[in-house]
Amino acid sequence: MRQIAISGATRLNLIIGDPIVQVKSPAGLSRAFAAASREAIVAPAQIGSAQLDAFMEALTAMGNLDGIVVTLPHKFACLAHCSTMSDRARHLQAVNVMRRNPDRRWHGDMLDGLGFVEAAIRKGFDFAGRRGILVGAGGAGSAIGLALLEAGLSSLSVHDSDTGKRDVLIAKLGSLSPHVGAGSDDATGYDVIVNASPAGMKGFEATAVDIATVASHAFVGCVVTEPEVTPLIDHARKLGCTTVTGSDMYEALEGRMLRFLIGEEP
Repeated sequence: MRQIAISGATRLNLIIGDPIVQVKSPAGLSRAFAAASREAIVAPAQIGSAQLDAFMEALTAMGNLDGIVVTLPHKFACLAHCSTMSDRARHLQAVNVMRRNPDRRWHGDMLDGLGFVEAAIRKGFDFAGRRGILVGAGGAGSAIGLALLEAGLSSLSVHDSDTGKRDVLIAKLGSLSPHVGAGSDDATGYDVIVNASPAGMKGFEATAVDIATVASHAFVGCVVTEPEVTPLIDHARKLGCTTVTGSDMYEALEGRMLRFLIGEEP
């Protein structure tokens, strides 16, 4: 692998969020750029919601900034800064990656769901005909919910402490399947359990669902990357469940993000 070199000619990409210490993109994508013989890096930028619009306005003027990876809590808000977007991003009203158009404005897409499903497929799991529960109706949860239905999930329940956000996602996904409704922290009877909330991160609740209701045959996924093994994943592994961690999801997502940022994917 080529060594990462930084010079005045290095092209810059940012990952923006708040908090930001948990993200893996700066190291992972910078190595991926180097492996692809691209003189480019990804750097982290901690930006609060109140400062996002001013920050994005400033970024537009940067001549050596090519792309942005978006993490919580900005995936919905950054859509407004995109002049063009994929159909997927338009449907979900959220983005997790942005790149420059020829006119230097931003084009956005939402790849989180594709990365999550790919990580599960790598573990040998098939979502077709399964009954699932999704905890977290934010940007990542929205994308994962869409991807799960597209992967053949037969029904999906959505749970979020913010019932307004939950209901918005149910309405979005309901246009794709009549079998989308509200859920709770009770995972009884579900074949697929996905935590797309911050539960398990330091400073947040430990688990997204009542772990006593997780069945040993269930697939359990969690988007949290720090810690890599959350209490939910730890419990699921002890039961013998197939699991996907946030790190697994990132590994599956990294190649897609790279191809998007360098313009090899629409």
